[in-house]
Amino acid sequence: MKNVIIIGTGGHAKVVADIVLNTRDHLVGFITNDNKIEEFMGWPVLGNDTEYHKFMDCYFVIAIGNAKVRERISSSMDGVKWYTAVHPSASISAICTSIGEGSVVMANSVINPYAHIGRHCIINSNATVEHDNEIGDFVHISVGAELAGTVKIGNRTWIGAGATVSDEISVCQDCMIGAGAVVIMDITEPGTYIGVPARKIKDG
Repeated sequence: MKNVIIIGTGGHAKVVADIVLNTRDHLVGFITNDNKIEEFMGWPVLGNDTEYHKFMDCYFVIAIGNAKVRERISSSMDGVKWYTAVHPSASISAICTSIGEGSVVMANSVINPYAHIGRHCIINSNATVEHDNEIGDFVHISVGAELAGTVKIGNRTWIGAGATVSDEISVCQDCMIGAGAVVIMDITEPGTYIGVPARKIKDG
């Protein structure tokens, strides 16, 4: 059993807490930079993200949706043990898959053979990461999104709820793919993309 501290006190933190409890690890409490919060969901708030050194015997997981914030926090916390949170209902192939440290895999998601997930990623509820996918660091695959086979997703990219990325497509880093969008061509420029097929509406 691992002792786990969750960084964040928003909705995402609630879901991560549920994963920790479902895996029967021990939730010690939360860390947040909101000094008005003394407890969250009945667990204590232990301080802010500069006070992590007090708890170096614990594992940490960042439960914050913003990729740049996750990257900043993870790079500032030297020497900590990162907790990889995987809900028991997630279907993860045992054939050549990998999930990077600090990543969160939520309920009923699917990760198929030869898929590789980077560090501090979020694979949200009911998302599908098909075979031979390469997912970078700090990526967020939202609820119900579907990545077909041999897809590559760059660092810090967000795939919106219900979006689809077709087979053998690459999406570069720092993109936002809108909810319900369908990506059928490689995306090589950072920015925001929406629609069917997905088109760029804003530079990164």
